Amino acid sequence: MQVTNKDALGKVCVLGFGRTGFGVVEYLAGLSAERVESIVLFGGASAWASEKTAELEARGIRVVCGTDELDDEFDLAIVSPGIPPTSAFFASAVAHAREVIGEPEFAWRESPQRWVGITGTNGKTTTTMLVTALLEAGGLDAKAVGNIGVVATGEIAQRPEGQWFVAELSSFQLATTQRLHPRVGILLNVTPDHLEWHGSLEEYAKAKERLFENFDEADLAIVSVDDGWSRDVAERLEERGLRVCRVSVHGDPGSANAAYVEGGWLRIRAGVCVQALIRRENLSLEGEHNVQNALCAAALALDLGVSLDAVSDVLASFKPLEHRIEPCGEHNGVRFVNDSKATNVDSVEKALTAFESGTVIVLLGGHDKGTELTTLAQAVSSHCRVAVCYGEAGPRIAAALRAVDGTTGLEVVDAVHLADALEAAVKRACPGEVVLLSPACSSFDEFKSFQERGAVFKGLVANMFGGEGA
Repeated sequence: MQVTNKDALGKVCVLGFGRTGFGVVEYLAGLSAERVESIVLFGGASAWASEKTAELEARGIRVVCGTDELDDEFDLAIVSPGIPPTSAFFASAVAHAREVIGEPEFAWRESPQRWVGITGTNGKTTTTMLVTALLEAGGLDAKAVGNIGVVATGEIAQRPEGQWFVAELSSFQLATTQRLHPRVGILLNVTPDHLEWHGSLEEYAKAKERLFENFDEADLAIVSVDDGWSRDVAERLEERGLRVCRVSVHGDPGSANAAYVEGGWLRIRAGVCVQALIRRENLSLEGEHNVQNALCAAALALDLGVSLDAVSDVLASFKPLEHRIEPCGEHNGVRFVNDSKATNVDSVEKALTAFESGTVIVLLGGHDKGTELTTLAQAVSSHCRVAVCYGEAGPRIAAALRAVDGTTGLEVVDAVHLADALEAAVKRACPGEVVLLSPACSSFDEFKSFQERGAVFKGLVANMFGGEGA
């Protein structure tokens, strides 16, 4: 186990009954009475008791549900990422605790050695898993934690000496950081998302930039400069005198440290040394966005001492993650691809670059987040032959697509549910084409999560063709 912080925490409360809240409580319960005087878990107004909460109460941990009001004074409040700072629940924590922080901040304070942080609107999970694979290929012990679904705090007690935490960090998690200080950080992109939680795009972007808040000259900030928000972050970091690796899929960004595509090769520059990693066509992950992910991950791995050969080998063999441009079958020359993780406009636009224009039948729809659809309509119109719009957001997406100047001949089809949308797509698909589930919406009108939506899509494909090609 790595050496952890030994400061007394005093009276601690944890907000949220999800994976994060329960994981933090389990860790706190394992600490000594000298460090933790008491633990209270607050679920919030909409929370209810369960077998899990009864189990915690039987172990002497106080559990409160059915209210957003804290009823005692605390030394520390640890807030789950789903609770917005603008909420009454969060405000009550601020009023009743000397300090309010999020779970990644707490985990870092407890075990601050060897962290890297990865954030961005899209591509975080793929990049986190790719970085983990690269570090392991270089002989380093690495563990993917954070927004990827593994609570970092829950890994501390058994964390081996020398292990790297590869932390996927959402804007929700970063919004409550104070001292968090990874050794290397990646900002992939900033496009509109979660604005209802943050209140504005400016606040959302500020949360992303907090990843680098405590960086110094010894650290490396890896920042894409292919969108304006991220480019502005790179400039501010350089003004602070930090070491910044600028990343671009469109050519050499000209900085002393850079990762870019030139002459068909993915290249990394550190000072006067330029290394060619792999030809773009040999990269195992498809799509321009995955070129960006690969460049960022490779820059991080090389900076931590992984060899060029190891990096190149992993980039050539790394497999797509489930629900992220995931091939899930082929029948009569038609490929089926599950990109259920594409829950916003930008991720769909990037996914479309993985396929030849005019060969895509895209399935769009789900829970309507009220997102602006102009750029999506333009991208779909230029890349796709057919768009099948379904679910709660289907009519609004279809209207936006039909409003685009109809010079491309895009066929727009209406459907009710995902199953209906797939059936309509299959009827129209020709050999050599791709049926792509890339919804641009969350799943909550029909499914519990994007994972369930993707699993259902893959099941429908398998059942439709008797499992052939799945």
